[in-house]
Amino acid sequence: MAVLGARLTPARQQALSVSIATGAYALSFGALSVAAGLDLWQTSALSLLVFSGGSQFAFVGVIGAGGIPAVAAATSTFLGIRNGFYGVALAPVLRPWHGWRSWWGTQVTIDESTAVAIAQPEHDAEARRAGFWWTGVGVYVLWNAITILGALVGQRVGDPSAWGLDAAAAAAFLGLVWPRLADRRALAVAAVASVIALALTPFAPVGVPIMVAAVVAVAAGWPTPRAGTTAAAPKENS
Repeated sequence: MAVLGARLTPARQQALSVSIATGAYALSFGALSVAAGLDLWQTSALSLLVFSGGSQFAFVGVIGAGGIPAVAAATSTFLGIRNGFYGVALAPVLRPWHGWRSWWGTQVTIDESTAVAIAQPEHDAEARRAGFWWTGVGVYVLWNAITILGALVGQRVGDPSAWGLDAAAAAAFLGLVWPRLADRRALAVAAVASVIALALTPFAPVGVPIMVAAVVAVAAGWPTPRAGTTAAAPKENS
């Protein structure tokens, strides 16, 4: 490993570390997805196509709680909107995008690839591109492989509550979000969204409180970032 580390640039080393840590979350996702009623193929398709941990956990959480697929999809979509903003921030670094790079770049624009890319020196475009691609592809490969493993484990364990897996979705989602609550604005948005979601939970259909909370978060983040804050927005962990 020391020889491998010596041959890798700091950006690639960070990318591999983040990819391994993020991929491990997929074990709980795969198990929870099966427990929520999705089969192995549906679980795998969700990871391959959606490829956004927060959105995927939200989808199976709503389904597992008895929500309808349309609400689950809407909730997942709202949480995934943030990746579009990442794409805008990363475009100057990753241009030009053509052909397969454009497709893959869109698919692997996630919290982790964005965080590692912008963590590199601002003047070093090559390091930023390496951080983005190595992290995006690394997380994609490990996340999907470990999702299958988690789904197979989920088929064996039966009732997830007997193993505490029913609480794993909330814990994993909190683990994804926590590193990004690094300033007062993020904490305030999270607090307001949480209060609104909790207030609506006794009355609103399953999934709707999360949707409303996501709208609040999107509205709060909609204003144009102040100069110099764009690169610091997503902190590395999903």
